[in-house]
Amino acid sequence: MTATSHRGSPSAPAQPGGTSGTPVSGKPPRPQAPGPGAYPWAMAASVAVAVLGAALSLNGVLRGWAWFMPLITTVVVVALTLAVLRALRAQPLIATLGAFASLAGVLSFIFCRQESLAGFIPTTGTFTAVGRLIKRAAETVVSESAPVAPNAGIVFVMCACLGLLVILIDALAVPLSMPAASGIGLLAVMVVPATIKPQSVGVAGFIGAAVGYLLILGCSHWFAPDARLQSGSGRGAGQFRRSILTGGLALALTMTVPLAIPGFETGTFPQGSRLSPWGTSNGLNPMITLGNSLRSPTGSGRITYATSADTPLYLRSVTIDNFDGETWAPDDRGAERRVGVDRIETGYAVQGEVVNAVTSVNAGLFTSPYLPAPFAPASVNGLNGRWTWDPATLSIMSTETTTRAQRYVVFSAAPKITAQSLSQANAVPRGISENFLRIPGNLPDIVRQTADSVTASAGSNYAKALALQKYLRSGEFTYSLQAPVQNGYDGNGLSVLADFLAVKSGYCVHFASAMAVMARAEGIPSRIAVGYAPGRLTGESVALVGQGSFPEYEVDARDAHAWPELYFEGLGWVPFEPTPSRGVVPEYATESSVAGNLSTNADEKEVLTTPAPVATPAIPLPGVETPGSRSAPTNPLPAIGAATVGVLLLAGFLWSPRLSRTVLRRRRLNQKPPDEGGIPGVKDPAPELAWAELQDLATDYGVPSTPSETPRHFSARLRSSTALGDAEGLDDAAHAAVASLTSDFERQRYGRLTAPAPPAGGRIAVVREALRNNARWLVRFRADWLPPSMMQRWVHALGAPFRAVGRLGRAVGWAVARWWHRLRGLLPQRR
Repeated sequence: MTATSHRGSPSAPAQPGGTSGTPVSGKPPRPQAPGPGAYPWAMAASVAVAVLGAALSLNGVLRGWAWFMPLITTVVVVALTLAVLRALRAQPLIATLGAFASLAGVLSFIFCRQESLAGFIPTTGTFTAVGRLIKRAAETVVSESAPVAPNAGIVFVMCACLGLLVILIDALAVPLSMPAASGIGLLAVMVVPATIKPQSVGVAGFIGAAVGYLLILGCSHWFAPDARLQSGSGRGAGQFRRSILTGGLALALTMTVPLAIPGFETGTFPQGSRLSPWGTSNGLNPMITLGNSLRSPTGSGRITYATSADTPLYLRSVTIDNFDGETWAPDDRGAERRVGVDRIETGYAVQGEVVNAVTSVNAGLFTSPYLPAPFAPASVNGLNGRWTWDPATLSIMSTETTTRAQRYVVFSAAPKITAQSLSQANAVPRGISENFLRIPGNLPDIVRQTADSVTASAGSNYAKALALQKYLRSGEFTYSLQAPVQNGYDGNGLSVLADFLAVKSGYCVHFASAMAVMARAEGIPSRIAVGYAPGRLTGESVALVGQGSFPEYEVDARDAHAWPELYFEGLGWVPFEPTPSRGVVPEYATESSVAGNLSTNADEKEVLTTPAPVATPAIPLPGVETPGSRSAPTNPLPAIGAATVGVLLLAGFLWSPRLSRTVLRRRRLNQKPPDEGGIPGVKDPAPELAWAELQDLATDYGVPSTPSETPRHFSARLRSSTALGDAEGLDDAAHAAVASLTSDFERQRYGRLTAPAPPAGGRIAVVREALRNNARWLVRFRADWLPPSMMQRWVHALGAPFRAVGRLGRAVGWAVARWWHRLRGLLPQRR
């Protein structure tokens, strides 16, 4: 059979513009390719069901179901666009571009209708609105914890991601002909709830994703689409059985996934947790993790301290002074920091009496680069590692070690602040940065109007500060950890601040941010301190060298707190307490001389101070822990190891097909002949190995061989296909290489024993290069990273247990039948 006769055979695809087989009398009717049929619609429906089914698992990551309708609209529109374009026989690239266009249109219509032309065509205003939505989503991810309120930003990002997932799964299932790989995208969706929600992905999410995945596999096998024509053919022999086998195998794998990947059974992280680039949850991270820490059902990161001060102290970890309108953040000022904490200076003049205190701190398992210390630290002793401090804020931090297991003593010196001294501190602030007065130009009207109305009758900065604090602590505002989450304004940006002043409910982050921003709007320098409220008595005592014995206090993540500090010339930074029912209101900030009650963040109610017990025997400070200071250690290594193993397994899965294919090719082509002159009775295996490599190459580039096909017929079909290029053009060497490899294989298989065949490596390389040059980029990508020849071997290997069980079942069935037949022969027959 020649290449020419093969092109004209009835079984071969018609060659457009060809003249082979054309009668002399005239042109034959142009052959019509089979229509697409129901395949595009069935595949689009299967992809939509799979994505929406997997998205059911996100309930609990997002609060309620208000987010699901925009998601349904987005997924259905993108899937319908793909179905329509494939039904119109559009090229794969055109169909994908059309899907991207429809995704942009539906997102514009849902989220940016007013900024878009005709309501769905993106404009420059649309991209500006999208930028705002993405910023809002980033702020939500960073500052909120699950379940997250479905604000516009987070819903936009979710719809965009799942719309892209529809396009990805469609590309894997149709142009790339790899429907089984679509499960990777569905798995990526379910990883989020699996690692965050205590109930994992949930029954509905698992069943929805499994049903959709099986539909994709079944649709691919049932219709057996032609990859070039994008059309569906009739069901061939064995398609139904193949669908059942593949579906059963996929379902078995999905049932074993929960056992192999940590988190799918009960959730890797506790309720209300989230993935954060700041590190472990043992430490207090500035601003962004306060809400998460306060919502922690059990206190983590326990710290104990004892102090010579008359009242319990706030422990400050970091000072937040940089506000860009989107969020408060610390300015570490690395170039200005000073090394060594044995002597710390404030950098500004302080007038009047100074109060000195000594505080012993045991950080325990609390892990953070920022050191908790009372303000204002004058020196710190007993620290391990290299620590630096900021002259502008006196924040102490380290880039080489953490606070974990640190025991240290802080000597602090702060001015004695009274209402009289504050009322007299009316001088213009000097010696501090202008950054403490900077506010964004897009300050919401509600913030400025509220600040002006609250301080309208105040004649001094001190009076303005008291008015702002009194307003925020009034009965108009309520303390709530859940209201910001439920109403979608959990964070500390300007938009969040405007929502907080309208709803009038939040926690310390919102109260501190509101007072700091409104103080700057009134011309008072401000910043936010992040650390811990005073905490609770442990019932133990700690002996401070040269100071005596003092009661011990404890704080943990539930006591995490934020409070504003305002600058007054001659007194420095003065703390205020605008959060109702939290912390301690300083005596100088109360309307009477009675100090506010002590409370913590342990719950939503006011917690009064526990009276100091009778002093117990003192416990020496160095190297001795009190019974109450011990906490159950949490070993993060299992979770870290499990996550690492999961990442390595995923990377290995993506890399191993390409690597396995490369190793197999080298083993085949580097096979040495038995002997240069040949060994009698032993055939050279090189031609057979080269032929196997040629068949796999053809399979990878879309020309698979069939079991009933002879080597010569397969060779002719490969050379006549468009995959190998033109025989009389640039690819003539590839055609000659295929013919030569076929001849060597036939001679080795059917001929007499002769001398070893010439090396096949060069000829295989020529054929491979020709196949790559004549293939589309999608086909090249599939052949390189997920070669069908290797994937078929994997599927066959995965099906081995099922085949073994089937053979065992048939053997048992035959044995039972023979046993029953013999038994019947032994029984007396009824006459």
